Amino acid sequence: MNISKSTPTTSLRQQMIADMAARNFSEGTKRYHVSACKRFAAYLGRSPDTATADDVKTFQLHLIESGIKIPNRNRIMGGIKFLFKVTLRRHDLAAEIYHLKAPQTIPLVLSQQEIEQILAMAGHSTRTKAMLSLSYGCGLRGGEVVRLKVGDIDREQQIIRIVQSKGKKDRLVMLPDDMLTRLRQWWPERTCRYDGDKPLRERYIFPGKGGDGHLSRRQYLRVFQATAEAAGIKKPVTLHTLRHSCATHLLEAGVDIRIIQALLGHSDLETTARYASVATGIIAKVKSPLDALGITDTPQELLKRPIKHGKKTKAKTKPERTR
Repeated sequence: MNISKSTPTTSLRQQMIADMAARNFSEGTKRYHVSACKRFAAYLGRSPDTATADDVKTFQLHLIESGIKIPNRNRIMGGIKFLFKVTLRRHDLAAEIYHLKAPQTIPLVLSQQEIEQILAMAGHSTRTKAMLSLSYGCGLRGGEVVRLKVGDIDREQQIIRIVQSKGKKDRLVMLPDDMLTRLRQWWPERTCRYDGDKPLRERYIFPGKGGDGHLSRRQYLRVFQATAEAAGIKKPVTLHTLRHSCATHLLEAGVDIRIIQALLGHSDLETTARYASVATGIIAKVKSPLDALGITDTPQELLKRPIKHGKKTKAKTKPERTR
C-alpha cells in the first residue's frame, strides 16, 4: 500500500514504526524516516515493498538532479535503508543505497554588532527577546529553547538544564544574569490559560497556541527570520546561526575549547574545532611571516641595495705527498 498523507496508517508503516520504537529511536528520527519512505512511495507511485534495485538507483539519481542538498539526501536514504534492511529484510535493496560525502563548509557567524541589532529589534516583544537571548547567550538549539520548562532553570546555581536533547543527552549551560532578567520580564505576559492546573515546574516557558504543548520550532524560526530581516540582516541566517555565533564569540574571548564542547553538547571535539576557522578575532591576531620581513623601502631602493652573500670560506687543500 502507498504510504502517503492522504491514506490511513498502513500495516507496513505500523511495522516500521514498531521497529523504530523497539530500537528507542527519538520522535524526530521516526518522523524523518517515515517522511523519507512517503517521499519514495510518492516517487514510485506504489508501495515501497514492491521496489526493485533499479527503482532505488533511479530515485537516488532523482534526488541529486532535483537539487536537494547532500545532507538531506543522505538523511532520506538513511530512512529508506532502515525500511529495507530492518522492516522488509531486503538486504539486496539496502546494498544499493550509498552515502555521499558532503562538502566541508564553515558555519555562518554573525558579528556582535549584528547580534545587538537583532536583539534591539526584538525589544518590542519580551518573548522574542527572551528566546533569542537563550539561543545566542546560552548556545541552545531552536528545539531546546522551545522545550524549556520552568524546572529546567536553576537560579541558585545559575545554570540551565537541557534535558534529553540531541543524541538523548542531558547537559548544563550557564544562566547569565541578563537572561534571568529577561525571563522574569516575559513571565507575567505568559498565558496560563491552557496549563494553569499543571505544577509550575512542569510548565513550558514558551507555550504553544491552543493547547498545553510548547511553541513549535518552526514558529520560532519564523519569528527569528522576521526579526533578522527587520534588523537589516542580509545573510541567510537560521536559528543555528545564533548557536554558531555564541560558540565563535566564546572562543574569541579565550574560553577553553573543551568547555565550549561541553556547553554545546558536542560528542566530538572536531565538531567544536570548526569554529576556530571562523573566529575572525583570533585569525586577525595571527602574525603573518610577511610582517617579520620589515620591508619599508621602495622597489627602486630595494634594487639599489647590495645583495648580501654569506662569508666565503677558503677550501682546505691537502698537502702534497713527498715521494
